[in-house]
Order: sequence, then structure tokens, then C-alpha cells
Amino acid sequence: MSYYDYYHSPHGRMLLVADDRALTGVYFAGQKYQPRIERDWVRDGRHAPIRQVKHELEEYFAGKRRRFTVKVAPRGTPFQRAVWKAIAGVGFGRTIPYAELARRAGRPGSARAAGAATGRNPIGIIVPCHRIVGSNGALTGYAGGLAKKRALLALEGRAQL
Repeated sequence: MSYYDYYHSPHGRMLLVADDRALTGVYFAGQKYQPRIERDWVRDGRHAPIRQVKHELEEYFAGKRRRFTVKVAPRGTPFQRAVWKAIAGVGFGRTIPYAELARRAGRPGSARAAGAATGRNPIGIIVPCHRIVGSNGALTGYAGGLAKKRALLALEGRAQL
């Protein structure tokens, strides 16, 4: 069973998706690769993972949370999950380039593949793909849009102009 609800962030509406036990998606409105809400999904803002992530997002945007504790279960290929796990290890206010991300995911020399997997991250902010940057520190692609990536990094004190 899939559950969903919306969260109104300072950067626009977000779709939150969960299964019976964990968060499976966090998407900004209009984001690339955002799923369609299926007929059998249940809108339930009180479903435990959704309720928890709303609370944690509220604290994050208020500057009171640096780490998320909601249980996540992203769906993807083994390589994508390895990349997302490596992204989750990038600390608050820090950034790393795609080449380093590929190395941390066990695939050195696969920066482009790591970039593609990053773009497919279904749990934005919680799995902080906004913290992945180009080799020279420049902001590069973000499924939610570069303005949101810039704003999230600024919130974390790492504004990249």
C-alpha cells in the first residue's frame, strides 16, 4: 500500500510518499521523475512516516535539524541505492563532487553514472542530493531545479553562487 500527503515548504509544495513502514518519496512540485499519484494510493497525513517527515522537514527549514531520522526505503537499482546511501553520508553544510560520490559508492571513475543516479534520487532533502556538486564546486543539475538547490545549500550555510 502507498500513502501520500503534501507538505508546504518555504520553496514550494512537496509530495510525500510512504509505504506501510517507511518513506519512499519526497518531491518538489514539478520535479523531474516525480511519480503520478495512483488510484490505489491513500492520502493520509497521519500515516507515521509521513507525519514524522513533516515534523522533521519543519525543523530542518526552521534551522533546528541537521539530520533526519525518518526511516527510508528508496526504490531503485542496486547501483542507485549504493549512490543514495553514499549521498546520505554527506554531512549537513558539506558538499562533495560527483567523482567523490562515485568513489564512495564503490564505483570510482563513474562520476557520470553517479550523477544520473543522483538525479533519480526519490527522497530529496532527506537523502541530500543537493549537496553533490561539480568537480570545481559549481552547482550542477538538481531534479528540483537549481534555484532550490542553491536555497537548500544557503540554508545549510554553504551558499554556492
